[in-house]
Amino acid sequence: MPSAFDWPVRVYYEDTDAGGIVFYANYLKFFERARTEWLRATGVQQQALLDAEGTAFVVKSASLDYHAPARLDDELTIRTSVEKLGRASVQFAQQAWRGDTLLTSASVKVGCVDLATMRPRSLPDDVADKMRGA
Repeated sequence: MPSAFDWPVRVYYEDTDAGGIVFYANYLKFFERARTEWLRATGVQQQALLDAEGTAFVVKSASLDYHAPARLDDELTIRTSVEKLGRASVQFAQQAWRGDTLLTSASVKVGCVDLATMRPRSLPDDVADKMRGA
């Protein structure tokens, strides 16, 4: 499987709650953006996939554990790695780090679907090859 992909993110005021820490649901946004950047780094362009094949990725499930808070202006690293590449899905392990402190860990399963029917479809061969070789 591919090695881990790190993507930097800074915590902005809009990411925090009334207590000044990152609102728990915002980690899902950070993880989504990191998966998108990982795809881009592997050479997979989601818009081209939509336009050419009517294929999209959708989140099937997500499980998060919160270990420590992030605060305004923190510089985080979002780490993304593939745990399992299936025929029509990808299981990701993702973590948010501040330096060497693990803040949040997640397991996110993403399915490949035909956008017209919203039914599962196999990952296109070239996409699966890029994911394996990233």
